[in-house]
Amino acid sequence: MRTTLEKVQKILLYSFVLIGLLSGCASTSQETDPLKQVLSSNDIRIRNVMDDPSLHEVQIRFTRIIRDNDSVRFEDYDFGVDSLQYFYPASTVKFPIAVLAMEKINRNKYLNLDTRFYVEGDSVETTFGREITKIFAISDNDANNRLLEFLGQDAINAGFRKKNIGPARISHRLSVPEADEVTTRPLVIYLNDSTTTLLPNSVNSTPKPLNLGGIKKGKGYYEGDSLIQGSFDFSRKNYYPVTTQHGVLKRIIFPDMYPEEERFDLSPAQRSFLLNAMKAVPREAGYSAEDYYDSYGKFFIYGDSKEPIPAHMSIYNKVGYAYGTLTDCAYIKDDKNGVEFMITATILVNADGVFNDNEYEYEEIGIPFLSALGSELYQLELKR
Repeated sequence: MRTTLEKVQKILLYSFVLIGLLSGCASTSQETDPLKQVLSSNDIRIRNVMDDPSLHEVQIRFTRIIRDNDSVRFEDYDFGVDSLQYFYPASTVKFPIAVLAMEKINRNKYLNLDTRFYVEGDSVETTFGREITKIFAISDNDANNRLLEFLGQDAINAGFRKKNIGPARISHRLSVPEADEVTTRPLVIYLNDSTTTLLPNSVNSTPKPLNLGGIKKGKGYYEGDSLIQGSFDFSRKNYYPVTTQHGVLKRIIFPDMYPEEERFDLSPAQRSFLLNAMKAVPREAGYSAEDYYDSYGKFFIYGDSKEPIPAHMSIYNKVGYAYGTLTDCAYIKDDKNGVEFMITATILVNADGVFNDNEYEYEEIGIPFLSALGSELYQLELKR
């Protein structure tokens, strides 16, 4: 009888231990996925979105950066990330266009960031460095379009393939009538104060329709003043998914983590210039703080505030918003507390399902969500 009782006691003991181990594993899994913790927050800015994330087409990639002496290791965490599920990337495409323009400058001995130029037919004379600064400081569309004329769509898309970054397709300029024109305009380059030369234009491939999930969105859209019933077709628009955006960012911030053929060919001076442009707030680039507050182009952590960003916080990023979609791709670094991480996130805020009506919930839902997301992840990393 005693032997039988001992056996029963042992079985019960093993059962309790096993249950404890399994529950411990489940708890650890929850605790070690920072996105799960953050997205379950009771912060109303997060709950407004996460109570129905599919409605907002949320995609997030978070990278925890682990340093061990001189070595660096990444831990990637995803929510809803799917390169085959389309979202409109808006101005985030300006980041790789700026980087590829710098690469092309390196291939021409007559060019550098200070080279003066103008696009044939354009009245604005500028420099490559000035246009790149404007891209990051205030997300200037004309600056992006000038660099697209310099590169051409085919060369941009070849640049993505060459670096093995991931899928992408740049097909058009931003916010101009001739956005879809496949023939670029020549650039007039100043060799010195009085001598110019012409960089020839390029004729690029006509973009084929994208075959992706979510490529048609909503229930209607405006063409001019006319409301058209039916989904808005994005199949010929730019395509730059979260995975590719994150890959470009990693290659700029941590180039040594990649084989040489997958890095961008930037000189140390160019990379330094690019990083400074990425982290500068508008007032540091010479723009009015009244018109362009610090978080004008920085959604994470500070997006729903117009207060100055603390000096010890550096955010190297590029945002985009159009057609109700907001996206931010950022490397965030707190120099005072030794916190650093990368995050790329996109969200759709178009409650009425109509595109081109300028009725989007950017200020009410989109930017507050991204701000809270960045804040929660920052606090998590600060504790870690």
